[in-house]
Amino acid sequence: MFKKTLLLTFGLFLSLVSFAGDGYHIKIKLNGFEQDSIFFGYQYGDKQYVRDTIQKNKDGWFHIEGDEALQGGVYMIVIPPDNKYFELLIDENNQNFTVETSYDDLVTKMKIKGSKDNILFYDYLNFLSSKRPEAEALQKQITEAGEDENAKKPLQEKLDKLNESVQEMQQKIVKEHPLSLPAAIIKATFAIDYPAFEGDEKEVQMQKWLYTKEHYFDNINLSDDRLARTNLLFQRIDYYINKLEVQHPDSLNKAIDFILEKMDPKGENFKFYVVHFLNTYAKSKIVGMDAVYVHIVDKYYKTDMAYWTPDSTMQKIVENADALEPILIGKTAPDIQMQKKDGTKVKLSEVESPFTVIYVWDPDCGHCKKAAPIVVDFYEKFKDKGVTIFSICGKFTDEVPSCWDTIEEKGFDNFMNVVDPYHRSKYKVLYNIKSTPQIFILDKDKKIIMKRIGAEQLSEVMDQIILQEQREMEGK
Repeated sequence: MFKKTLLLTFGLFLSLVSFAGDGYHIKIKLNGFEQDSIFFGYQYGDKQYVRDTIQKNKDGWFHIEGDEALQGGVYMIVIPPDNKYFELLIDENNQNFTVETSYDDLVTKMKIKGSKDNILFYDYLNFLSSKRPEAEALQKQITEAGEDENAKKPLQEKLDKLNESVQEMQQKIVKEHPLSLPAAIIKATFAIDYPAFEGDEKEVQMQKWLYTKEHYFDNINLSDDRLARTNLLFQRIDYYINKLEVQHPDSLNKAIDFILEKMDPKGENFKFYVVHFLNTYAKSKIVGMDAVYVHIVDKYYKTDMAYWTPDSTMQKIVENADALEPILIGKTAPDIQMQKKDGTKVKLSEVESPFTVIYVWDPDCGHCKKAAPIVVDFYEKFKDKGVTIFSICGKFTDEVPSCWDTIEEKGFDNFMNVVDPYHRSKYKVLYNIKSTPQIFILDKDKKIIMKRIGAEQLSEVMDQIILQEQREMEGK
């Protein structure tokens, strides 16, 4: 009986230890803070979230606790009413510690017990704080020295030495605590170590840009999911995509793949950024960026790499990409057979013209009515420059006569006006027409060179297309 009781007690002890290890308990004391509540929040991607409102206990401490372990990263204690805050580093293996500080000096008076990461982090912050006044004073003196190089030189040497001491501290933390979150954060701030480049100024600039793209993430472990809950990972990735990379679908596709390939495909970072990139380019208003959306769907959703996506959502995403794929810029426009007023059949592929503008409209569409005179003026300007307007009226069956009335009324007589009374061509499906007017510009081979622009943009865009073609001809 004694042995059985001992075994049960031992088993209960193990279960309690296991349970405690899965949860978190952070005790915080804010000396000089008289209010009764604070906020416990965190950074995730480019946004900040409040996880909980914490009430002061009778003993004057705030107890942040829960049964399930927190995910690793940087969390925040936000203090009302002025939203002062300080950060806490959460290690997935140690989530039971105490914090004591003063409301009037959160960082300098910070005392941590039971968390090596936070002790290391605040020692580092206080080290930086101790160096900041001297650095600011030296920088001020250098500025005041103006162009006096003799006066500036010793000041700059002192400032450089000060910076070296900071770098030595950073290297020490990274070397001695390589797996810690402070080390990961500090290492992510290290500058790229560039080799010597040869050539003229433009060649060196190009080599440096290419090297930067290739080595931009050398000091950041993109598979470290803790970094999702910092303010640096999103900033770095956003800069790489939107500032460092050429804003062209092919270049962006390669850049996105380059980033995602560095992440654990089963990790949180991978999941977050696949969804982030998908949503970014699904909502993009920039013409042609739907090609990035299609690429992401083809590579990550159709291959089951986006395993977290519900079946119903997956179906919608894939269907949307499949609808966009045939009409991406650079693709040959889907061929459609329409008919003219006299019943003559005409295929889009049979229209011989240097440029064909597909203009899809409807007599009852308000935006179409506003666009009509602009499109007419556009045609008058470009009809002698090889432009044909393939004008598709969207009425069906017995409503088709209203198309011909509107064509005469709006002055579309010189367009190639066509209809599809029974929608046999399925042009609305093939061209993903969900609203009107819609415009596609095709080259002589019926490849899509521009699409989904407003009528007011037509002339400017066409000028650029013709100019580009002339430059290409001159370059041959």
